[in-house]
Amino acid sequence: MRISASLTRIIGIANVVVVTVAVVGLSLLPSEQRPHARPKDVAKVQGSVAPPSQTPVGEPPGVVATPEFARQVHANEAGLVPVLMYHRILAKRLASIDRTPDQLRKELEKLAEQGYVPITARDFATGDIKVPAGKFPVVLTFDDGHPSHFALDASGNPKAGTAVAVLQEVARKYPGFRPVATFWINKEPFGLTDRESQAAAVKWLVDHGYEVANHTWNHPNLRVLRKKKVREQIVRLERLLKKLGVPQSRTMALPFGSMPRPKKLARTGSWDGTRYDFAGVFLAGAEPSLSPYAKKFDRGAIQRIQSNGKKGECRKWCSQYWLEWLDKHPGERYVSDGDPARISIPEKLRGKIDAKRGLQVIAY
Repeated sequence: MRISASLTRIIGIANVVVVTVAVVGLSLLPSEQRPHARPKDVAKVQGSVAPPSQTPVGEPPGVVATPEFARQVHANEAGLVPVLMYHRILAKRLASIDRTPDQLRKELEKLAEQGYVPITARDFATGDIKVPAGKFPVVLTFDDGHPSHFALDASGNPKAGTAVAVLQEVARKYPGFRPVATFWINKEPFGLTDRESQAAAVKWLVDHGYEVANHTWNHPNLRVLRKKKVREQIVRLERLLKKLGVPQSRTMALPFGSMPRPKKLARTGSWDGTRYDFAGVFLAGAEPSLSPYAKKFDRGAIQRIQSNGKKGECRKWCSQYWLEWLDKHPGERYVSDGDPARISIPEKLRGKIDAKRGLQVIAY
């Protein structure tokens, strides 16, 4: 439903009256250095940010979006979202898909400097995107539960050089860059074989806001398995996660990006009395994902981007290429309005949003 001009003016005036907005509003502004922002926009936003709401620690301060505010922060929640895919993080790369801790650090720092804020795959797939106004969500995903992703040192902290340690370091350097990611694991998470160590590792991650979820029991090519075996692979890993104290998975990543036959087996099914039902199934794809609010968003086949430079087959399909492309095409990128309850978009994009989300839409 469209908001009338008179009501819009009233909302704008009410927002200005709220005294508490002055401080919080500044923290929600888009950077002046960002290509899509202009200095005069910043001045406007300072006077029109809606009053903050109480939010849990670690989440951005809340706002109630209005058409004026959405316009001023260039909100586009129908835009593309980079879902980055990582495998091993090794000091010396052994395969083309490996990344070094330094390469990971540089990529994360670049994301932070450009205004990206990490969310989990679960948050993305369910449309629970809590990102400050004017910022861009990015989903960091790690496949296979490799030892290079996470380990605890003698002091009980993330081991230096692991993916989690690097992410925590970058978050300390850039306070707005949330240290969260999704780890899709197999039967021996992070190379650990005993249940006590596995449970301790998973508990640390979950307690610190990370998502640990399903990548099947032993990483088979699901496309060549019988239906029953596909369901068994998924359920056995779900049962392991339950033993380790993890809630039922809301997401899963396909081993090798290979879809079973029929496709729906990857998303929902049961085996031996245990059901699974995922909000999102992720490919090993090669382009940014559509917004989870888009009509054409397929939660059973969500695209990802391999983290890598622009060499060989990665000249057009990996993270360096796509992050540069999104920076050059800001109108195509998902830009948050800072209000998780609303979906703010330019008027011309109204038709791209799923009709079920209609009451949440603010078009300007």
